[in-house]
Amino acid sequence: MTNALAVQPLMKKAFAPFGTVLETEGAEVRMINSGNCTRFHALAAVQAWGEEARTIVSLFRAEPARLPLQLSMMERHPLGSQVFWPLSDREWLVAVAPDEDGRPGRPIVFRATGTQGVCYGPNVWHHPLLALGAVSDFLVVDRDGPGSNLEEAFYEAPCPIEFRDGW
Repeated sequence: MTNALAVQPLMKKAFAPFGTVLETEGAEVRMINSGNCTRFHALAAVQAWGEEARTIVSLFRAEPARLPLQLSMMERHPLGSQVFWPLSDREWLVAVAPDEDGRPGRPIVFRATGTQGVCYGPNVWHHPLLALGAVSDFLVVDRDGPGSNLEEAFYEAPCPIEFRDGW
C-alpha cells in the first residue's frame, strides 16, 4: 500500500464535507441588466464571524507548485469561510483534510478545472493555494477583522501526491 495521495476530479458530492464546489453548471440563472447580463446567483454563502468582522474580496497571484509535490502542512480559518475562484482558466489542485481531534487527518486531493472554484467551510483544514503549470490569478473572498483566523498544522512526514492518467 502506497502512502501517496491520489488526485481525483473535483466533484460536488465528494467535496461536500469540506465546503461547496463553485461552478456555473446547475446554478440558478437570472437575466439582469435588460437581458444583457447573465447572473449565476448565490454560488456560495461566505461566512465571517466575530465582532467587527467583514467580508472582503482580494486577488491572489499564485506561483505554480513545484513538482513532484508533497503536502507537509494544512491550515484552517475558524472565524469564516474562504472562496477561491480561478481567473486564469488553468487546472489547479484543492487539498483538504478531515479534522481528527483538532488536527488535520489524511489529505484528500482534488483536481479542479479552470472554471471550478471552491468555498471552504469555516474551520476546514485545507492546503494553501496550489496553482499548476504557470502563474495563476484567483479571486478570493474571505473574512477580515480582529481575532485569530489562521491555524496551521504540520504533518510528521510529508504526504506525496501521485499524479495518474497523464498527470
